[in-house]
Amino acid sequence: MNNSARLLYSILLVISFALLAFFVGQHPINSFDLAISRWVQQSHQPILDQVMIMISAFGNVAIAFCCMAITAILFFVFKFKREAWFTIAISFTGLFTFVLKRLFSRPRPTEEYVTIIENYRNNSFPSGHTLSYVVFFGFMILLMRRLTTVPNYIRRSVSIFSYLMFIAGPLSRIYLGAHWFTDILGGFLIGALYLLHLYYYYKKS
Repeated sequence: MNNSARLLYSILLVISFALLAFFVGQHPINSFDLAISRWVQQSHQPILDQVMIMISAFGNVAIAFCCMAITAILFFVFKFKREAWFTIAISFTGLFTFVLKRLFSRPRPTEEYVTIIENYRNNSFPSGHTLSYVVFFGFMILLMRRLTTVPNYIRRSVSIFSYLMFIAGPLSRIYLGAHWFTDILGGFLIGALYLLHLYYYYKKS
């Protein structure tokens, strides 16, 4: 991707996020979000609840940081120093999440509207879990395509797991009643913007 294309994609992502943020600000509770949450939550089962809790745990601050640290250490150990440093750079997504949540101050879904399986106290928009999943697992998917010296079974295993988490992670947040769909979409847009620049500078370096 050249610099012009990167700039164009960045502008589109920023505009999309701004429009979404305006919509959320005007309609913090809306029929669109309600319909999706009720559809996702229509078949609760105890086993599925636990599976979704486990999937969602990867986005919790402490666990997400440990995953990044362990991944970076493994890259360092096996002499992939550049990949290690860029993996560490993913940790700065936490700062974006903190600032944006404070800026928009959207309340979490409540039991009046959805089934709450896990309670969270901080604000809802955008989804920090989703942002983290998009950047971390998205970067792992892209790396596994480029690191051809890594054994195929490792690349394939990491890619499959990352794809699953990339999809199931955000979905789990709606299922658990922790986020609205528009929170997920907001996290995806900011995550895609961060990943776009992270991977661009990774290839450039």
